[in-house]
Order: sequence, then structure tokens, then C-alpha cells
Amino acid sequence: MVTEIEPNVNNEYDNLEKVIVCPPTFMKIDKVINETQKQFIEKNINQEKATSQHQLFVKTLTDIGIDVIFLPEESKYPEQVFTRDIAFTIGNTVYLSKMGNKIRIGEEEVVRSYLREEEIAYKSMETGKIEGGDVLVADCKVFVGISCRTNRSAVIELQKSLKHYKVLPIKIEKKYLHLDCVFNIISSNEALVYSPAFRQKELDLLSSHFDLIEVENSEQFTMGTNILSLGEKQIISLPQNIQVNKQLLNRGYNVIEVEFSEIIKSGGSFRCCSLPLLRRSK
Repeated sequence: MVTEIEPNVNNEYDNLEKVIVCPPTFMKIDKVINETQKQFIEKNINQEKATSQHQLFVKTLTDIGIDVIFLPEESKYPEQVFTRDIAFTIGNTVYLSKMGNKIRIGEEEVVRSYLREEEIAYKSMETGKIEGGDVLVADCKVFVGISCRTNRSAVIELQKSLKHYKVLPIKIEKKYLHLDCVFNIISSNEALVYSPAFRQKELDLLSSHFDLIEVENSEQFTMGTNILSLGEKQIISLPQNIQVNKQLLNRGYNVIEVEFSEIIKSGGSFRCCSLPLLRRSK
């Protein structure tokens, strides 16, 4: 059987055509594993509300013609909705993450089963630890967050695999979960950033590649950087992030506001909940 899915992702902003998601059916804060969850451990997650919001997110994608692929949800994986962390696509290969927190170990096997069934090319990361929320692609460059979930030995392994790319490690403050919680590329020359998460050294590096759009403290907490680019300057963002959305509108972006307030309680938003398999430029 020849697969109908040929993965191809060269950046964060080409037209999104195929993406993997997972419903938050069993989503809950079982054991606190990031700073955001500390604020919501008592109230926890309303699974019915989270599911309704996720369905609206998926409908937004399918309404504009994006092919949405669902992973089977399993009760033993309460964080499975964040499919971006489990794997990441660079060029024509899907890389299976080596999960950085034991509560999430095993999620990658669900993705592996899907990729094998569809005969999609993939590579398993073997060294250190790395999660897809720390990996952002910008054509011939790959920015990788050095965080509590991703370390330098995995970055070295990734660079050896990506001979035609330049892999740039970006250290972030330990309190922030992933690079995409404090930085996100939205075009070939623009990126959202929450500056307090970085040393000046890293900010200088990022500003040498992108015009940085600053995200304020309150909107970092509501995942202002964690938008999802759909291509053609269309972006999905939370309605609560008023200043982020205003800046994007002023730069000519079409901002599609989708309510995701229940899901962000666990520390991730639209980018975290989407694993692109195919992006194409037009």
C-alpha cells in the first residue's frame, strides 16, 4: 500500500493542510507537571467544556479545508490532547519525541502505531529528552528550546539527523514549559516573544532573525504566544489575548478567535494541540 500522506513541513506559517489532534476526553490535572497547572489543580479540568472547546477548534480547521486526523484517546494519558509535544515534523520526516516527563511517556507509541499503519516516514529520537513544543522550524533553521523537557544531547542528535538544517538551541527559563509558550514564529520575518523568559544572549539571537512582537505578562499566562498559524496570514488565537490580537491585526493578519479557556488550564493552547503533517506554500 502506498500512503496518501507524504509529510512535509518546512516552517510554522505555510498553508496548513493536514494535522493530527486528539480529543481531550480524559484530560485532567492528575499530577502537577508545570507552573500553569499549579493555579488550577483544585478546580481541575471540566472535561465536557474542554471537549466542546476542542470540537469548535477542530470545526474551525475543517471549515477552511484542513484535513484533521484524530488519534485514539486513552484514559491513561491525561495530557494526550497536546499532540505537538508527542512528535514534530521537519521536512519529509516525522520525529517521535522522547518525552521529558514520565506522566507522558507512552503517548508516542500511539503516534507510532498511526504512522506505521499509514506507512508514513518517521524517526524515533533516542538520546536525551525532547518534546515537540520546544521545536520550531523556519525553513533551513530549526530553533530548539533548552527547557525542563528538552536537553542538549537531544539537540546534538537532531543536528546529526538534519544535515541540511542549522539547529539553534535556545535556552529558556526553567519555569516555562516549552519554547512555544514564550516564542512563536508567524512569518519569515516575524515572531511573537515573551522577553522575560530569555537571557539577553538568546533575545539578541532571536532578534537577529525576526522582528519580535512583544507579549505582555498577563497574556503569556493565557498562552498569547501559542497561536496556530494556518497560512495566508490567518491565525487562530484566544479572544482573551486582546493585545496580541490587536498587534497581529495591525500587521495585516486575519485573527480567528476561538475560545480555549478550559484547555489552557493545563499549560497549552492551539499550537500545543496540533501536530502538522503537511504545510504547503502557494
